[in-house]
Amino acid sequence: MAKKTVASLQTGGGKEHTKCIKVMRSPKTGAYMFKEEIVHNDKVNDWFGQS
Repeated sequence: MAKKTVASLQTGGGKEHTKCIKVMRSPKTGAYMFKEEIVHNDKVNDWFGQS
């Protein structure tokens, strides 16, 4: 799935976006979760700043 996402970003306009992965802890179980999202380059720091 990641290959497909990366390949589609490389064709036309994809250089303005970044795939971000944030590690979070579940409040219920304490297990680690991963949150992935494709974000515009200007908004990357804002995305990592939010919970």
